[in-house]
Amino acid sequence: MTINLYGIPNCDTVKKARTWMAAQGHEIDFHDFKKQGLERATAAAWLEQLDWEVLVNRKGTTWRKLPEERKAAVTSKAAALELMLEQPSVIKRPVLDCDGKCSVGFSDSQYQDLFK
Repeated sequence: MTINLYGIPNCDTVKKARTWMAAQGHEIDFHDFKKQGLERATAAAWLEQLDWEVLVNRKGTTWRKLPEERKAAVTSKAAALELMLEQPSVIKRPVLDCDGKCSVGFSDSQYQDLFK
């Protein structure tokens, strides 16, 4: 099983997810998309499985700092993809890719369901 966790290391939710994975004995590859960047193909694959409105964190600081016209332009998967590539911090975290199946966010119950 290949498990990739995408996020930013100082994000509290990412920290909780990484701690949970370690406590359960799951080995993960962590990808810091702020430092390592984000490939278009990776983000596009997420958008094939997850709604763009789930992936774009409209409650976060990065979104709130965007100019109103930039926010208003994000109305489709294609527009969300461009924003995610320009501003990876706008992505809701963490994104978990487990053998090609993606989920976003973290809760104990969510991860327990994913790793039954």
